[in-house]
Amino acid sequence: RELIMGLLEYSRVTTSNEVIQKLDTNEIVETATESLSEAILDTNTEVILGNLPEVYYDKVMLTQLFQNLIGNAIKYRCEVAPVIYIDAELKGDMWQFSVRDNGMGMEEQYLERIFEMFQRLHRKEDISGTGIGLSLCQKIVERYGGRIWVTSKMGEGSVFYFTVPIKMAA
Repeated sequence: RELIMGLLEYSRVTTSNEVIQKLDTNEIVETATESLSEAILDTNTEVILGNLPEVYYDKVMLTQLFQNLIGNAIKYRCEVAPVIYIDAELKGDMWQFSVRDNGMGMEEQYLERIFEMFQRLHRKEDISGTGIGLSLCQKIVERYGGRIWVTSKMGEGSVFYFTVPIKMAA
């Protein structure tokens, strides 16, 4: 069931109508964290926001993007409580967002592979999931003219970056 729902979400990214509007990223992250509130409370997660801009994007897609990235930071945590720092900076004609965590991290050889559909680094018995979340994130980001990538160190955490064009037709 979880896999089918994930595939439906993935297909909606390219088939749904875009509703581009001016959005306060702080509000989008707040909505994303509210939907993850149980996991945040259970794991004593701290989400820290930097200076987040207003962007032109589809509200549902941007919320889903942040929800997946924050959810993964919680899911792939270490023994210590997760700390997730979300920030953005202007890079040319793009906003570059970063979602940094203090989780388990990944080996460099897997950094590209994690965006492929159904690719998982951990056994389903160890960490639940479908292997669709990050490919969904990539699909969303690329649909709106950006790109997504990750840097990571084992035992230190990961930083997911994605870009959003400053100007989009509203």
